[in-house]
Amino acid sequence: MYIFSEEEIRSCIKLDKQTLSVIEEGFEKLDNGEVTMPPVLRVDIPENNGEVDVKTAYVKGWSQFALKASSGFFNNPEKGLPSLSGMMLLFSTETGILDAFLQDNGYLTDVRTALAGAAASKYLAQEGPVRAGIIGTGAQARFQLRALALVRDIEEVRVYGRREERVQAYIGEMEEELKVPVKAASSIEETVQHSNVVITTTPSKTPLIKKEWLHRGLHITAMGSDAEEKNEIAPDALAAADIKVCDSKAQVFRLGEFHHAESAGLLAPDDPSIVELGTIINEKTPGRTSSDQVTICDLTGTGVQDTAIAVQAFKKLRTENKGTVFGE
Repeated sequence: MYIFSEEEIRSCIKLDKQTLSVIEEGFEKLDNGEVTMPPVLRVDIPENNGEVDVKTAYVKGWSQFALKASSGFFNNPEKGLPSLSGMMLLFSTETGILDAFLQDNGYLTDVRTALAGAAASKYLAQEGPVRAGIIGTGAQARFQLRALALVRDIEEVRVYGRREERVQAYIGEMEEELKVPVKAASSIEETVQHSNVVITTTPSKTPLIKKEWLHRGLHITAMGSDAEEKNEIAPDALAAADIKVCDSKAQVFRLGEFHHAESAGLLAPDDPSIVELGTIINEKTPGRTSSDQVTICDLTGTGVQDTAIAVQAFKKLRTENKGTVFGE
């Protein structure tokens, strides 16, 4: 068995178009029916505003599959700690023997989540330069903006966060890194109204985006709602979108934004306007077909993304002779 450190993993896996293609392939395989993916297992630790998710998926024909445990403890920034952490185990699909322990501390989850967001914008955002709106100021707010820059030129960014010091830190980092103007928004409404691509990155349990703020040509990627009680998009706003996209129908109607819209009686799983992202990537269903359409994509995070990026990481790490052998 190989053990890979976070430093080694970061040196091999980047937020780039090559890794984006790996994540897209995972969605394609899911759409093709080549993936066995059980429901997410989650443990909540409410007294510490925390949760631990366990995800996995087997892709037919692949020699390995991943088992990922990731934690989100959302009081951690107040303690000077990151909100997210985790690790991945990579097993042989032939023998079931553990091939690798990827001690990434959540890095691979950050990357695969951001690249799923990039795929959503690639197929659903307006063509040409975009005005980006970011809700939230944490790690994923940074990763999502970096990933968006892989698929669209960014004219400017509006960012909204509850704490001024974190907003200013975000502005400084992203302006320096991406060389685009980043401005603080005074409200979520302002962020939405001034943007044609909006990305929500929060663990909010009350809707942040209202139906009356939607405007023609808007695309929204909601990636924070990955549990039953989380909700970033008002149910009537989701129902009003011309194209409603998700990573997995089975999953989003259990714990994503669609779950809340169904509970409100506004959407059903058989609604023809709902499509999975893999279907669009596979070109079975079109993405955006008009500059006037309002599109929303709900990303709850799938096990196939974890297997895809873990397998890719293992290949690159071994090609570069990284890792510590354990058990010899």
